[in-house]
Amino acid sequence: MNANRIAIERSKERIKQIESEILQVRNDSERIEKDTEQLRQENAKEKALSASIKRLCFPPESSSIHQTPIEPGSKPFLPS
Repeated sequence: MNANRIAIERSKERIKQIESEILQVRNDSERIEKDTEQLRQENAKEKALSASIKRLCFPPESSSIHQTPIEPGSKPFLPS
């Protein structure tokens, strides 16, 4: 009988340990989901920012102002 009680107590302790590990895994999973969502949002912001920079700093050829090339030795035109 004593051996059975010891086995039962060990089983109860093991069950408590497993339950604790399950809770830890759930908490880790929730944290990973939050981190993943935050990373997705940061990536979306970065893509939007990159697109804005490209649009503002590198306009398409059709909308950019073409400069008249200056010949070597000539002076640039300065309006009065």
